[in-house]
Order: sequence, then C-alpha cells, then structure tokens
Amino acid sequence: MPELPEAEVVRRGLARWATDAVAAELEVLDPRSLRRSPGGADALRERLRGARLAEPARRGKFLWLALAEGDDAVVVHLGMSGQILVDEPGAADQRHLRLRLPVTAADGSARELRFVDQRIFGGWWLDALRPDDAAGGERIPTTAAHIALDPLHPLFDPAAVHARLARRRSTLKRALLDQSLVSGIGNIYADEALWGARLHPERPTERMRRADTLRLMAAVQDVMRRALEVGGTSFDALYVNVDGRSGYFARSLAAYGRTGQPCRRCAAEGVDSRIVRVPFMNRASHLCPRCQPRPRRRRAAAADA
Repeated sequence: MPELPEAEVVRRGLARWATDAVAAELEVLDPRSLRRSPGGADALRERLRGARLAEPARRGKFLWLALAEGDDAVVVHLGMSGQILVDEPGAADQRHLRLRLPVTAADGSARELRFVDQRIFGGWWLDALRPDDAAGGERIPTTAAHIALDPLHPLFDPAAVHARLARRRSTLKRALLDQSLVSGIGNIYADEALWGARLHPERPTERMRRADTLRLMAAVQDVMRRALEVGGTSFDALYVNVDGRSGYFARSLAAYGRTGQPCRRCAAEGVDSRIVRVPFMNRASHLCPRCQPRPRRRRAAAADA
C-alpha cells in the first residue's frame, strides 16, 4: 500500500494539472470505485461538473481534491493498488481504468485525471471539509478527522507523540502503524525507521523513554524525506507517479525486503550480521538482530515471604 512519501509524490504531480483546473463530466467505468461516495456516481458527477479544483491536499496516506467553491472535497484513496494518472485526451486506456475526469488545466490545456485500480480497494468519495484545531484550523475531510498529524506536517510535535505513546500498553511497531498516533507510516517505513533508530519492533511502548521516541521520530522524518527525493518506493507497477514513473527508494532500503542480506550498519563496523524476517500480525518485520536487540522481559516481582 502506498505510504506517506508515495501519496505526497502523487499529490505534487497532480498539483501541476489539478490546481485551478475546471472539471468536466466524470466518466465512471466501474461504480465499485465510488462505493463510499454518498449518492453514488450521479451525485459525484453532478458536483464535479464545471467545478473549479483547488490545490490537492494530503494528510498521511489520505489525498483529496478540494473544490474551490464550497466546503467539500473529493477524497482519493489509493488503497493497495490505486493510481492517479494524468493523460492527454485520446491516450490509450489503461487495463484497470475505473474513473476518468476530463479537466481544463489552468494553462488552458486539456487533460484527463484517471483512476486506475487493479484490486479495487481504493476509491473516490465526496466528503465535507471541517477545520482541525490540531492543525491550526486547516480543513480536512471528515473521514480523515481521526488520523493524527503526519511526520512531515509543519505542526508535527514528536514530544506530544511520546506523551501519547507512553500511555499505551502495546508494542512499538503496532503503535507506529496506528494512524491515530502518527499518520502516513506503513510497514515499509516502520521497518526502516526502527532500523534507523536501533529499536526492536516488539519494544513495549510503556517502556519507551522520551529520548527513544524523539530518536525514532527523527528516523521516521529522515527516511520519509529521503524517499520523497527519489519518488517513493516501487516494487512493481502498482505504485507510480501521475506520469507513470516508478520511485527508486527500494534501492536505498536498509531493512525492509533485505532478508538474509548483511546489515549495512554492522558491515560498516566490520561485523557480519544479517537482516532477518520475523512474523508480524499478517505481515512481517525486517530487522537486524544485533543492532536491534529484542527487549528483555521484565522479571516477575518476587512473591511476598
């Protein structure tokens, strides 16, 4: 599933063509992609027809196109395999094309915003915007109101994250994937940040010191900024930018997907330690057992004499 860097790469690419563009008639090739939109295809088609689009916005993995007039937006959720592509009219249809929105861009050129989704876990829906006090009154869709600020938001506060984290009784990676704590982190960047901070994914959250959390949040921000610079992480054709280009951060991954390969940090220290893959929920975690040691269990309190 695309995570924060991939969603931001798509948002930036979309901004060139969508900002101040005027929408035409939405073409719905598969109504399943609108299953979450109130009123279905007819309502969304009516709202978009002739509407001027504002600059695309994002929080975490959520992406939306606010409508310049009104208090609503079209939320675009990429799901597992969703893509937003910008094509010229008449370009060949993609195999899994679900939605097509012709627009007249701000420069007067004609373009099509295409939603391609192989597995149909993503979709578009019309949603009301509401101000978020935690973000200085920034307007967000109601369906994104439950998610926390992401690590690249200007108001993101790592100390506040630690205060919430310390009150939980969970494990560290499970908490990182909870979008109500920090948004935008998925399996790939959780593994990369934990490796960067030298923390084991099963570290109990209630045993996290403030310095540990701040180091982890710095690692999250670092890995996401580096991923953004190279267009995100693409392992296959399911994630691409709006012009169909893949991201190249897979070449820089230190832990995720590197099972059996040397830990780069240990190798630099002259030690042979290999990345291991361990079960995690219905997925897996990737880590170095030497520089991310498993936390020791606390000894049970001695029984009273």
